[in-house]
Amino acid sequence: MPSTDAVDEVVPFTAADYRARMTRAAESAADAGLAGLVVAPGPDLVYLTGYRPTAITERLTVLVLAAGREPVLVVPTLEAPDAEKAAGAAALTLRDWTDGKDPYAVTAPLLDADGRFGVSDNAWAMHLLGLQKALPGTSYVSLTQALPMLRGVKDAHELARIAAAGAAADQAYGEILTVPFAGRRETDVAADLAALLLRFGHSQVDFTVVGSGPNGADPHHEAGDRVIEHGDMVVLDFGGLKNGYGSDTTRTVHVGEPTDEERRVHDLVREAQQAGFEAVRPGAACQDVDRAAREVITDAGYGAHFIHRTGHGIGVTTHEPPYMIEGEELPIVPGMCFSVEPGVYLPGRFGVRIEDIVTATEDGGGLRFNNTPHEMAIVE
Repeated sequence: MPSTDAVDEVVPFTAADYRARMTRAAESAADAGLAGLVVAPGPDLVYLTGYRPTAITERLTVLVLAAGREPVLVVPTLEAPDAEKAAGAAALTLRDWTDGKDPYAVTAPLLDADGRFGVSDNAWAMHLLGLQKALPGTSYVSLTQALPMLRGVKDAHELARIAAAGAAADQAYGEILTVPFAGRRETDVAADLAALLLRFGHSQVDFTVVGSGPNGADPHHEAGDRVIEHGDMVVLDFGGLKNGYGSDTTRTVHVGEPTDEERRVHDLVREAQQAGFEAVRPGAACQDVDRAAREVITDAGYGAHFIHRTGHGIGVTTHEPPYMIEGEELPIVPGMCFSVEPGVYLPGRFGVRIEDIVTATEDGGGLRFNNTPHEMAIVE
């Protein structure tokens, strides 16, 4: 487990790391009854090979994995030089095709003619249909359905990157408390948050939710032109990628002194978030985290106003499996990273959400990757 005292120490992933990931993925596919995996450009390809094409186009790029076989990455010839530079390139065979040739004829011999394959969720339909036309006996299932935990359990180096991203988001939150809120538009504060994430080392900003007053009752409110007023509750939910791994945190602040009801609802959500965190332990079901947080809010009479799951996984994307929701019986294991983010949303009035990224530890508890205060901050 990484020390939060050294969150900026980033160890580069090696070809051996990527080889281990591809081997594990192929074996997991075989265990799931699949002939192999077909992985298109996107987060799965980055995770498995370190390769991120500079442009995702109509030209077929695909990684083919099968247990007991050498991984093969099929790429357009004009993109082969970039693919050869990927950190995981030494762990696979590169096979290129030129414009004017049939890429599916190049790819088809790599697949069992009557096999069932897992395919990455963001594969283009035209590519999947092209493979099916070349190999009518094949069938496909989405990777999220077939191998939901393909990227779910992080190793020590991945955990260090998530810790670094969380610490950077915490720094951004600490700074945003010093800027003016009242009299400025939501978009102004959102721009401040985005700039702060970049300043503290993020390479990509995925979202900056700034929901003021009644807009805070929309969990995914997109910052707009509403001018923040004195007396507003403001939900701040922001995150992105640093060193290739995600951050995502939410705090709810108040412009000036809150009312007794606003403080009571905020305290309730804080209690629910703590209950959800305390439910994080190896062997517990993902739904147990949702149950623990939801029970606190429901018992207080606000159950109908907690309208989303309690959490989602995070890694090379800011939202991925596992999901902390009723019905998800997947057991938590050390190295899983996910959010704990209960909320209460009162339409037309205000909303409150508090969110940390956490992981389960080997010693049986949970560890937060966000460590800013949960108490309501008062801003100007």
